[in-house]
Amino acid sequence: MSTRPSVLGGVLVRLVRAEWGRLYDTVCPVAVRERFRAVPLALAAVGLTALLHFVHGRSWGYGFVQDIGVVRADDPLWLALLRTPLSLFVPALDLPVWGGLLQILVVFGIAEISLGRRRTLAVAYVATLAGTLYARVGVALGPDVLFGLPASDGRVVDTGPSAAVVGLAVFVGWRYRAYVTAAAVVVAMVVELLLKENLAGKEHVAAIAAVLVVCAVSQWRQRRSAVWTDAPVGPSGAPPIQS
Repeated sequence: MSTRPSVLGGVLVRLVRAEWGRLYDTVCPVAVRERFRAVPLALAAVGLTALLHFVHGRSWGYGFVQDIGVVRADDPLWLALLRTPLSLFVPALDLPVWGGLLQILVVFGIAEISLGRRRTLAVAYVATLAGTLYARVGVALGPDVLFGLPASDGRVVDTGPSAAVVGLAVFVGWRYRAYVTAAAVVVAMVVELLLKENLAGKEHVAAIAAVLVVCAVSQWRQRRSAVWTDAPVGPSGAPPIQS
């Protein structure tokens, strides 16, 4: 009997383990032990998104959701910043709501366990805010400038969790060395933009760019901390001053 299939299977297992092993070892034990108690943030986000979708679909609630969570580049900056956190949980009108709910549950849940709630919220907000601010800057630059946007994009409704989901996926992939997965997300967003050039696709790329900056800053801080920790210490316990 040929051993080729078993050899290929072993190689595949090693590759999968190298890519997702660290993340699996972090997430799965907690998820199995605590189940839904491990992801209260993700569950709350799913519930809020479902509630806003329900209210937005009613005649009595449409205006309310528009007032508290819908962002457009033409809005005053202070109003856009005020609405941006909640806009993450207002489902995009051109996508099925169940898709957004599934994205939030899976990606937010993994991030909540692996990164912690505060860091998950921070990365999600940075990604969402980057997309929102890019739309404003792009419209101000105009379509004749690189990365500029037509004035019509200023009236496009800008809501949904997709920028946050993409940003979290890239950050978690970087943090747990699932570099192929993180790169695949980046490539997928770039391909989406090339095939369907719209505001949402450009905002996804802007969100990724912002998260990559966060990754670079985090990496720099880690290296600086490691150098400081490993530096020889003087009599006072502090690293010696370099001449």
